Amino acid sequence: MSSAPLIDEVLPEALDGERLDRVVAMLDGCSRSVAANLIADGKVALDGQAVTQRSVRVARGQRVAFAPTEEEVVTLDADPDVAFDVVHTDEHVVVVNKPAGVIVHPGAGRPDKTLVNGLLAAFPEIEDVGQPARPGIVHRLDGETSGLLVVARTAEAYDALTAAMAHHAVERVYAAVVHGIVSDDRGVVDAPIGRSTQRRTRMAVLTDGREARTHYEVRARSYDEPAATYLRCQLETGRTHQIRVHLSAIGHPVLGDPTYGDRASRAGFGRVALHAERLGFEHPVTGEELAFEAPLPDDLQQLIGQRFGQLG
Repeated sequence: MSSAPLIDEVLPEALDGERLDRVVAMLDGCSRSVAANLIADGKVALDGQAVTQRSVRVARGQRVAFAPTEEEVVTLDADPDVAFDVVHTDEHVVVVNKPAGVIVHPGAGRPDKTLVNGLLAAFPEIEDVGQPARPGIVHRLDGETSGLLVVARTAEAYDALTAAMAHHAVERVYAAVVHGIVSDDRGVVDAPIGRSTQRRTRMAVLTDGREARTHYEVRARSYDEPAATYLRCQLETGRTHQIRVHLSAIGHPVLGDPTYGDRASRAGFGRVALHAERLGFEHPVTGEELAFEAPLPDDLQQLIGQRFGQLG
């Protein structure tokens, strides 16, 4: 908790009807995501009562109070021992193929040995690009998810790529193996996602969450018990854990998912059976259309061969 004086303000007419997370961000000077976390943790009060929903609309004359956040001090070490494959590089961007098991950036409980530490060793110029704790990072993959990730090497590239992500202008396609038989050959899961009110480390489908859409197409089905389906999934939006949450919500959790799967699905594979296989975007400086593909890693190839046989 910050030692600075408590922020305690009576809201003016100009903020009437605004979302609480936006108000907190404006008053504190922090990002919306930091504001949302403060609210979710019950550290923001409206008229003396803690509020935990970021989307609450405030009214003129209400009193909002919270302890200001402290500026994050981040020390990141370059680590040449972190393994990843460089798929493409130019003076503005790097596209990497991240192995499963490598966390993208340092966080609680993982201060080092992340992709960012490895990137800093290979591309030290990213140190001052983007956010201090995650330099160059414009989108993420879960630690157990393998596959393609684009990293910005310059501030210009970072701004353009984050804008492209926000406008859903980046193509992201995943290979996924899920528990059970998906009956429809193709479909879309259109369900808002937010942080779970029951477990703060999880995401969930929530009526007041952020819009989220995942398109899927069946590549193969295996009816032998335990039944499984091999899917092509394409993100229209990019929420945290989106594919895993959406597939679990329709009754087909990703194999090996310890967070959103049931006992049967968790026993089906040693990690989350998810791979970012295709990434396409407009080059942030030249405007050239770029697209990259990463082959399935050995463990997923073996799983798919065992469950679905030889696929054309």
